Amino acid sequence: MDDMFVRGRNKNPKEESSHNSPHGDVQNYNAQDIEVLEGLEPVRRRPGMYIGGTDDSAYHHLASEIIDNAMDEAVAGHANRIDVILEEACTLVVHDNGRGIPTDPHPRFPNKSALEVIFTTLHAGGKFSGKSYATSGGLHGVGSSVVNALSARLEVDVARNRQGFRQIFERGLPIGPLETIKVPAKQRGTIVRFTPDSEIFGKQSFSPARLYRLCKSKAALFRGVTIHWSCNPALLKGEEPPPHSDIIHFPNGLEDALRAELGDDTALLTPVWSGEASLPVAADGRSSGNVEWAVAFLENGTSSVTSYCNTIPTPQGGTHEAGLRAALVKGFRNWGDQRKIRRSSTITAEDVFGTLNAKLSVFIRDPQFQGQTKDRLTTQEASRLVEGALRDRIDHWLGGNPQQADSLVVYITERAEERLRRREHKETARKTATRKLRLPGKLTDCSRTKTSETELFLVEGESAGGSARQARDRETQAVLPLRGKILNVASATEDKMRANQELRDLIEALGCGTGKNFDVTKLRYGRVIIMTDADVDGAHIASLLMTFFYREMPELVRRGHLYLAQPPLYRLTQGGKTIYAMNDADRERRLKKDFKAGSRIDISRFKGLGEMPVSDLKQTTMNPKHRTLLRVVIPTEETLVTRERVESLMGRKAELRFRFIQEHANSVEVLDI
Repeated sequence: MDDMFVRGRNKNPKEESSHNSPHGDVQNYNAQDIEVLEGLEPVRRRPGMYIGGTDDSAYHHLASEIIDNAMDEAVAGHANRIDVILEEACTLVVHDNGRGIPTDPHPRFPNKSALEVIFTTLHAGGKFSGKSYATSGGLHGVGSSVVNALSARLEVDVARNRQGFRQIFERGLPIGPLETIKVPAKQRGTIVRFTPDSEIFGKQSFSPARLYRLCKSKAALFRGVTIHWSCNPALLKGEEPPPHSDIIHFPNGLEDALRAELGDDTALLTPVWSGEASLPVAADGRSSGNVEWAVAFLENGTSSVTSYCNTIPTPQGGTHEAGLRAALVKGFRNWGDQRKIRRSSTITAEDVFGTLNAKLSVFIRDPQFQGQTKDRLTTQEASRLVEGALRDRIDHWLGGNPQQADSLVVYITERAEERLRRREHKETARKTATRKLRLPGKLTDCSRTKTSETELFLVEGESAGGSARQARDRETQAVLPLRGKILNVASATEDKMRANQELRDLIEALGCGTGKNFDVTKLRYGRVIIMTDADVDGAHIASLLMTFFYREMPELVRRGHLYLAQPPLYRLTQGGKTIYAMNDADRERRLKKDFKAGSRIDISRFKGLGEMPVSDLKQTTMNPKHRTLLRVVIPTEETLVTRERVESLMGRKAELRFRFIQEHANSVEVLDI
């Protein structure tokens, strides 16, 4: 049985002493110790499993879920207006003019209305069968019932067939039955008013600016909907507050949104290419959905791709972006081949996507996402469907203006040739500098070869590695992702160390050897920077890496080549002002020092380097102009003490670590887990 709902518990603390006996726990652990969490109680006990945490992002995720439900009605063709009203700092109202949630008794629960089942039962709704909604953003554990569970109070009003109904819930439980209310004859649809529970989220509140941006992005995704935004004027604070009220509508969908984002001053290589198309029909004869896109090729500036699936943002991309990537690359290669443009066959996705700003939206049946918060689309079929829908349209777009198409493909081909020249130069220079040293495949190298001008960032995992690659300076900064926690060399044998792939990759990347074979003149990077998450696991990985360098390359440390990056844990934002805090204490200090007391401040907690926005990672942790680095040193006057400390904490003898904990336990004031 899923341990999210059933778990063992020990009621009597005295029973814990039985751990000294190998069978003592069995006698005191029986059926009455199994706790069954029913209804929505699992959500309240473990909100992080459903919305990723209880921070500012999770708080606003509740708003996204209710607005997404209204958007699903609009996309299905049953609504064309959504009202989003921020009544109070912690109370949001979402009203759509759709069909209204069904209120008749549910077949499986005859004593409950369908409305009550939807708001009190996990995985209940009208989106599973595909009969009520061809496409939707739901079905992944987060929805109306989860919002209800995490709200101090939630009210639902429904207008169907000139009849009105209302039901009120508190912390996931109905406080009364479904009531009949009077509604205007022309009113239809659903109104949800909810207040997130401060017992779970603390003293947080909704950000008007963030909700307004959310409404604009949703309206752009479906040109058939108009969102009426309004906010209590008393909540509009900060340097750039949103309007008190606004009617948000994008007649041309993503193209309007992209043009508004780029502004009038952005230099484009071609006019914006946009359109929408139905995806190929599925094997069962049903529609697979549709795709909409808007693509601008820039003369300069920062490239980016913003994608959505069923109106759900996918900041980490996924298979639909892979389909767009494949269609563009094949389209440009094919055009270059037809027009005999030299070396156009060398074009890759890196060359194309390095010069564009794009928005992509797909609506598909039964989407599959990575994680509960749906940051990445993983539906394998989406890649083929999107590529198939776009390929012919790319050819028609290029053929519609051959001269413009030639100029664009030549420009992209020149980028490809420059990329190949850099690669050839880098490979030649590196082979000479390292005597044809084999470099590990996961290493993303920099273009400069002078040791004093280069840096190697050691990061934990491929996710953080991907973010670091985007945030780095390609000329001077190299990135080597390591898989989780490396081997503890202080307690491992020589054979184990030689067989460890992560350590072999690290040694090969540095090029200077280890132990007696260490030669600092062969070191390929002037700074070796350990960059791990600002949490307990990150500190553990950093400790293991420092142990490796201390034991195998102590001269590298003594000469000042080893550093620790200092990524922040929090981002504090008020209007246009943004400040970063390293830890909880720093956050509280900066709140008091840099912001006015009582003012509305958005606080975001970074869960890890892989989830930190690339711009934040670059500005705070990798850019030499703004970052903070800690140099790792070995005190010459305490060489013996250092050696003994490393041995006691990292060596094979567990009793030494236990003794250290006993001796220093009283010095721990706060244990932040």
